[in-house]
Amino acid sequence: MPLVHIIGAGLAGLAAAIKLRTQGIAVQVYESAPRAGGRCRSYVDQALGQQIDNGNHLLMSGNHAALSYLKDIGAQDTLIAPARALYPFVDLATGQRWTLRPNAGPLPWWILDPKRRVPDTKVSDYWSALAIALASADKTVADVLETSGAFYKRFWEPLTLAALNCAPERGQARLLRAVLMETFAKGEHACRPLVARNGLGPSFIDPALTLLENAGRPVSFNARLRALKHGAGRVAALDFGERAVEIGPDDKVILALPPARIGPIAPWITPPGEGEPIVNAHYRLAEPLKADSEFPVLGLINATTHWIFVRRNIISLTISAGGAVSHTPEDELLNALWAEVRQALNLHDLSYEAARLIREKRATFDQSPASVARRPKAQTHLRNLFLAGDWTDTGLPATIEGAIRSGHKAARLAARGAID
Repeated sequence: MPLVHIIGAGLAGLAAAIKLRTQGIAVQVYESAPRAGGRCRSYVDQALGQQIDNGNHLLMSGNHAALSYLKDIGAQDTLIAPARALYPFVDLATGQRWTLRPNAGPLPWWILDPKRRVPDTKVSDYWSALAIALASADKTVADVLETSGAFYKRFWEPLTLAALNCAPERGQARLLRAVLMETFAKGEHACRPLVARNGLGPSFIDPALTLLENAGRPVSFNARLRALKHGAGRVAALDFGERAVEIGPDDKVILALPPARIGPIAPWITPPGEGEPIVNAHYRLAEPLKADSEFPVLGLINATTHWIFVRRNIISLTISAGGAVSHTPEDELLNALWAEVRQALNLHDLSYEAARLIREKRATFDQSPASVARRPKAQTHLRNLFLAGDWTDTGLPATIEGAIRSGHKAARLAARGAID
């Protein structure tokens, strides 16, 4: 029986494994770490004494690949969402608060209502979306937009930072267009924000691991691939150092590794460059916080913090493109960020019990036009080797949706010839 060997138990690798399993194709997943999930995982933090996610992730209801994956692993009910699409914001410089509320249907009449659009913006400002839609592959977001004014500062800049993890001056406009076309452009039903109720691990990782284990194919942990042995146009063996795994004539291999790991394994592949870091801070409170909003996510303008996530007594912050604070002393940064939290959430003099700062140096790949042009296809010149990962040519930014979609694509290619 053909076997698909999947290297990497991050979201891309797990998505490929689950998709192949639903088609009755045997898989074996190998992971160099002692745990699965990569950047999408949960763990019990010793400083906080509670489970947290290693990074904060916001999905949208238009992320059809992510929702399909959750359905496949029986976790479709583990996300929470507001009854309608809404995105609350606060400008810490002015104190203004507002909530973006797109309407149902693709015709965006919500921009006609001053109470639903960005404050201090005109209807004509929203026509700038056409510039994003028509942008060529060599243009950044800032190349095609007017970079002054409230709409840029309060909409385009935070959207680019959230979707591309880089400033508009660097991020490719076409990647942002892909996000818009699959979410906001389709209307309210496709742009509702979603977060994992109990964390990323319980939603995206643990159920997948259980399915693979129940199928008799648990993930092989602490298995670091050292080299691919190949010849005659195909992978012949996987070298794990202390052991080698022979690849049968009908077997396939999916490399679902981060770009930094690809060079030593497949030196003929030139991945995109490294992008900006992401900084996350987590604060534990003595008591659960009563949310002022019907959805526990708040965007910040004119602040170091970009997003605040509230989950019971844990407040988590995200700073996208966090290079500017990547070397700030931890205590100094935690105190400065907490001051922003207190202002944004009207916490007055409330203090936290414990805190944790997490700096991800290689959070995403470089999503500039030049780097995006280097994203490889899933198909390789070796007929039984395929690539998966959000850094491959998915047409999307480095997101959960992009990672899962890449795994699904690699699974489709690997399934060819495996099903008679």
